[in-house]
Amino acid sequence: MAGHSKFKNIMHRKGAQDKKRSGMFSKLSREITVAAKMGLPDPDMNPRLRAAVNAAKAQSMPKDNIARAIDKASKGDAENYEEIRYEAFGPGGVSLIVETLTDNRNRTVTNVRTAISKNGGNLGAPGSVSHAFDRMGLINYPAKAGDADKVFEAALEAGAEDVTSSEDGHEIWTAQGDLHEVAKALEPVLGEAEGAKLAWRPQTMVAVDEGDAGTLFKLIDALDDDDDVQTVWGNYEVSDEVMEKLG
Repeated sequence: MAGHSKFKNIMHRKGAQDKKRSGMFSKLSREITVAAKMGLPDPDMNPRLRAAVNAAKAQSMPKDNIARAIDKASKGDAENYEEIRYEAFGPGGVSLIVETLTDNRNRTVTNVRTAISKNGGNLGAPGSVSHAFDRMGLINYPAKAGDADKVFEAALEAGAEDVTSSEDGHEIWTAQGDLHEVAKALEPVLGEAEGAKLAWRPQTMVAVDEGDAGTLFKLIDALDDDDDVQTVWGNYEVSDEVMEKLG
């Protein structure tokens, strides 16, 4: 379990959740509905739904909203959402993977392409950047769950592959097929996770300078503002010095 990943996706950037809470709730609701529709509407019997509900709770989403999202799937009222992945090249040689849930493929690809092209990037063909990422499970815990040693020991015992701890929290990485088993094993020790999902982990990181970082964050924000975009993953690394200059 050696190694230290400084990888952060847009969901972890400080303040993003507060500024875009209503949009966040919309995306969380969509994920809950899709998860409930794909399996049983009971979080205890549906690992993807359980992860979606836990993620919603971590963002203080009201219980009524969560129940409504599950009911939509149970009653057959939900739109037919399609999971589509886009791959792109951003400023500074950064690679991006954009995961979407959409009921209108044409609208989504137009919006994604526009956001990328207007902010110094290019939409790539399927497979153009994903080969440089590993598909893994990612479990997030807040810093208050325990110190680095406690979380590392718990993750090791649960069968995780890697752990990254910082003042922002803990990232526990698992093999793709082990995500829900590891998450379940961690609960008695660390409590409920803030999130548990399949993720794209970069094999190598790209250091981004001040000029490119500003454009890159505008690009990611533009994507994140789109209701159809669920998550943006990237292989960018921005130093604390550059972040301070950007404010």
